[in-house]
Amino acid sequence: MRRVIVIAMAGASLAGCSSLSLDAFKPTPPTVQVQLESVPPGADALTSLGPGCKTPCSVAVPAPEAGFSVTYTLNKFQPATVPVQVIRSPGDFSSPASTTVDPNPVIAELQPAGPPPRAARKMLKPKQPTAPKAAAAPAGSPFPDPAQAPPPPAASR
Repeated sequence: MRRVIVIAMAGASLAGCSSLSLDAFKPTPPTVQVQLESVPPGADALTSLGPGCKTPCSVAVPAPEAGFSVTYTLNKFQPATVPVQVIRSPGDFSSPASTTVDPNPVIAELQPAGPPPRAARKMLKPKQPTAPKAAAAPAGSPFPDPAQAPPPPAASR
């Protein structure tokens, strides 16, 4: 009888409390362990969910409803992003529910960054050397003007 009274009083005191939330009874989302690797090693890997590390490494991420991505960065290499799928298997009476990620390990092969782009150069045709213009013969010179063609020979009849 005492137990019933204590339980009833505890229930009555909780019923008047407005700060009671049912969120406390929700299970925490499962976390999955993801192995992150890069070629070459030593890249900074950052998941779109927040956690990150320097490769090779492993991070625990909360399993989202949809997929996520991992972005790899390393000096003198182009950044790379790898999509990751989340696969949920519902449990039944004989096995518990499970959450896995594909691919695991998540591997990125980073490509070297090319040389910095040069300013675009205009492709110009090389200039052809031009012959210097001959100076015109001064008037009264015994030499003919080279710019003028010689007169055609007179036709004889």
